[in-house]
Amino acid sequence: MPTQSGCFMAALTKELTVGKPLTLILNFTLPLLLGNLLQQTYSLVDAVIVGRFLGIDALASVGASTSVVFLILGFCNGCCGGFGIPVAQKFGARDYAEMRRYVFVSLRLAAVMSIALAVVTSLLCGIILRIMQTPETIFRGAYAYLLVTFIGIPCTFYYNLLACVIRALGDSRTPFCFLLFSTVLNIVLDLVCILLLGWGVAGAGIATVFSQGVSAWLCYRYMMRRFEVLRSTPEERRYNGRLARRLLSIGVPMGLQFSITAIGSIMLQSANNALGTACVAAFTAAMRIKMFFMCPLESLGIAMATYGGQNYGAGKPERVWQGVKASSLLMIVYWAFTFVVLITSAQSLARLFVSASETEILQDTALFLHVSVSFFPVLGLLCILRYTIQGVGFTKLAMLSGVSEMIARILVSLLAVPAFGYIAVCFGDPTAWICADLFLIPAFWYVYRHLLRMTRRTAAA
Repeated sequence: MPTQSGCFMAALTKELTVGKPLTLILNFTLPLLLGNLLQQTYSLVDAVIVGRFLGIDALASVGASTSVVFLILGFCNGCCGGFGIPVAQKFGARDYAEMRRYVFVSLRLAAVMSIALAVVTSLLCGIILRIMQTPETIFRGAYAYLLVTFIGIPCTFYYNLLACVIRALGDSRTPFCFLLFSTVLNIVLDLVCILLLGWGVAGAGIATVFSQGVSAWLCYRYMMRRFEVLRSTPEERRYNGRLARRLLSIGVPMGLQFSITAIGSIMLQSANNALGTACVAAFTAAMRIKMFFMCPLESLGIAMATYGGQNYGAGKPERVWQGVKASSLLMIVYWAFTFVVLITSAQSLARLFVSASETEILQDTALFLHVSVSFFPVLGLLCILRYTIQGVGFTKLAMLSGVSEMIARILVSLLAVPAFGYIAVCFGDPTAWICADLFLIPAFWYVYRHLLRMTRRTAAA
């Protein structure tokens, strides 16, 4: 007879291998979306408070290092997503003992990797900002914000890893609940650190790092106490070199994919930094708004990674294709809504960050958003296909799409921005998205046909 705890756990985990793909993906994506929106709220709150209370230079200081933060934290988040893939696959295959071994090995790897990254990147902060041509007027603030962010890498790494593990079990609600708490905490600490304690730009970074650390700690305690499927034996908690190599072979390429993509973004931001503080401020405000509206596209992709991983583990590749079609339909519906909002309200949203008198910054922010939202269907397809390919284990192939993005952004930065100025910066990301899709579409068909052949051979055997 099942215990009360067992019944509770059955309600928390969810298999995505049976049922209508559209309904499953939509229900799984909604908590993910809310969680991603909350994560972007971290950035929005930082930028709004910094821009409104500390001024344009301070806002530019936060934005001057955005691409570098994405380079490092993107690698961390990519690794975490990769570590979650074997967990999802073993959960889909109902091999729970092996699944638990993967979880505990990933926790050990996270400790070593996050601490090493924090030390190395903290020591290189100044060099990185010099390479990026950061204006002297904002260098000090950018250095403080970047240093705090890098010191807090272990907090970010562990939250994302634990959230990926929980999502791999089919539960996208629990990470959202803890993130909701930490977002409220972040807003409160932002106001305390900046307005009451007077810590300036560094205070915004401290508030974010501390909030993510609290979220990670709560997530771990809850996960280990309430998820019966994760209750392990001492043998399952031992370090396993074979599993560690498997995790690294999936996680590192996923992390590198984000980092490779970010290299192109760094080149683009460096070219924009050279255009002056006003362009940096406009770029910062536009990127914060764009990232917020990109959340549903990213959430659909993350959902497809779990969905694809579970169905791959269950030997149901045809459901992977059904999931791609269902998520693409959801993406188009969302884009139609977002297009109307950003085309009509871009300058109004930009006024959250700067005063109405900053007409040049407002116009440049609106221009960036108008160009970006026009290409959101290209970005949405990129997210769906890339995460699906990753979810079924072809992470190295997905990484190559990041190379396409990097090359496109570098060419725009070196050739187009010096010739055409800020308008070329606006087209940098859309150009990269198009190049990535030109690679991902044939890559997905290759992967899908490969999965079908594997399933047929297994059935014949």
